[in-house]
Amino acid sequence: MSTIEIRQFPCRSDNYGVLIHDRSTGVTAAIDAPDEHAVRNALREAGWTLTHIFTTHHHFDHVQGHEALKRETNCTIYGPEKEARDIPCIDISIEEGERLTFGSIEVQVLQTPGHTPGAVTYFIPKAVDVSGSDRPHGVAFAGDTLFSVGCGRVIEGSAEMWRSLQKIMALPPDTFIYCGHEYTQANIRFALTVDPENAALLDRKREVDALRSRGEPTLPVTLARELETNPFLRVKSPAIRSSLGVGVDVPDAKVFEALRRRKDRF
Repeated sequence: MSTIEIRQFPCRSDNYGVLIHDRSTGVTAAIDAPDEHAVRNALREAGWTLTHIFTTHHHFDHVQGHEALKRETNCTIYGPEKEARDIPCIDISIEEGERLTFGSIEVQVLQTPGHTPGAVTYFIPKAVDVSGSDRPHGVAFAGDTLFSVGCGRVIEGSAEMWRSLQKIMALPPDTFIYCGHEYTQANIRFALTVDPENAALLDRKREVDALRSRGEPTLPVTLARELETNPFLRVKSPAIRSSLGVGVDVPDAKVFEALRRRKDRF
């Protein structure tokens, strides 16, 4: 079990940046670098020195800060092998199943394509986040693959995205999920059109509305909560299938595809 501290901060118009810090060794990683100024300010406030960047995918709003932060700190930048040529200043390419050593922490790599061809999710199986819970739990940094009550727009194929979501769904339910954007309120508006009687979703709506009215983030969120509320993880639900007009015999992947098409038109 490792002791880490995690700091999430808003940047750009609706992105989140995240810093993870291993207290035992002093190493600090940014999960993506959406904006160099926001990352730099978060490091300054925490009193940490950047040593790593773990890149989830190559889109500009996740790598904009790479060049400046590399120049300033000489941090080691990791990123998916399939997108290496599109990730500025990448040092180490990574693939499915790799286990990265980050100070005293083991970081597992899940290949989660669909939004982009090589997108990855970084998973730390057991950690004590000294800024939050005092019990061991996993943390996963999903980039734009999974959002709270939603998922990323499919660019590389719905079958790929569905397989990626299944990998995340298989993580321990008490895993805390960190996502790349604050989209939860909008995602709930759509989710209620296909799952309007879901009591857990209605509770999440009340919680999210209250958080956003105070300018507070809706993330991180546990996987258990997402399994109860996120329609893209609930494709077996008879209520959702009825809303989509598909039967019980339709494969889960096809239900996901129909749901994603509906969301794209929403």
